[in-house]
Amino acid sequence: MPDFTPRVFSGVQPSGGLTLGNYLGAIVKFVDWQERGTHETVYCMVDLHAITVPQDPETLRRNTRELCAGFLAAGIDPERSILVNQSQVPEHAQLGWVFNCVARMGWMERMTQWKDKAGANAERASLGLYAYPALMAADILVYHATHVPVGDDQKQHIELCRDIAAKFNHDYGVEFFPLAEPVIEGVATRIMSLRDGTKKMSKSDPVDASRINLTDDADAISRKFRKAKTDPDPLPGEVAGLEGRPDVRNLVNIHAALAGTTPDAVLAEKAGSQLGHFKADLADLAVSKLAPVSSEMARLMDDPAEIDRILARGAQRAREITVPILERTYDIIGMVR
Repeated sequence: MPDFTPRVFSGVQPSGGLTLGNYLGAIVKFVDWQERGTHETVYCMVDLHAITVPQDPETLRRNTRELCAGFLAAGIDPERSILVNQSQVPEHAQLGWVFNCVARMGWMERMTQWKDKAGANAERASLGLYAYPALMAADILVYHATHVPVGDDQKQHIELCRDIAAKFNHDYGVEFFPLAEPVIEGVATRIMSLRDGTKKMSKSDPVDASRINLTDDADAISRKFRKAKTDPDPLPGEVAGLEGRPDVRNLVNIHAALAGTTPDAVLAEKAGSQLGHFKADLADLAVSKLAPVSSEMARLMDDPAEIDRILARGAQRAREITVPILERTYDIIGMVR
């Protein structure tokens, strides 16, 4: 393989209601990659993916701006990273069509998220929901991204992206697309519900107390952690003692992620603590970390024109990368331009 520019790409759907899971599982890691300075960083609001299920237009617009505000409030610098919404960069969709013709039906049918989301109603699901992993591959490869920070539930999609890149390269006898590496790191690869530690924290959960929203104020953040489900036993001194205690394990993982440490370090410090005291400490830590983010998001959302300006500039910078890559792709496959 040729030497590709080290470049990170990752995207989040603007489906509304950013949660602590999005923050710790994705956005904090995006900021970390930006601060390392070893790779170019591209972060995307994947609004084309959002419309694989019905969306209210005004709600989608607001959710896209709110997601951008969340990125900015958490520390993404639009001058140091490219911050863009997918639909403003047409090369995403254009390469997505090419990859629809490279990917195989059998590959798509094996995708776990297709099975989970479509379920028994597969014939009523949109073609976009079925084919969106090919567009996801295009999102990554239209930037020749080499690394993709993802949660562990997205690893299968990155494997598919690598299969598509390898097949394209083989079919056309080129070494054009990199085989992007999934990056799954940190203790917070999956944040679970505060009401059920066996289920992922979700913005779609009808119980608001199950999640921390990035728009929650300090009182709401504190109240939700103090009322989080646990069990009557004190904290153990090591991670092995969390076996069979998913609710407590989740809170320990959240504490470690917010403090920038490890679950082992948290338990070494808090061993023997009653859960009521631990939850109070966790609530205070969460408020100190998250309240400034929620306040800054609210400030940014008061000026949507500035958010739109940032996204337009991001699209301009993104297309400096994506246009040449798409043009070379078309040359390789024989399109007359």
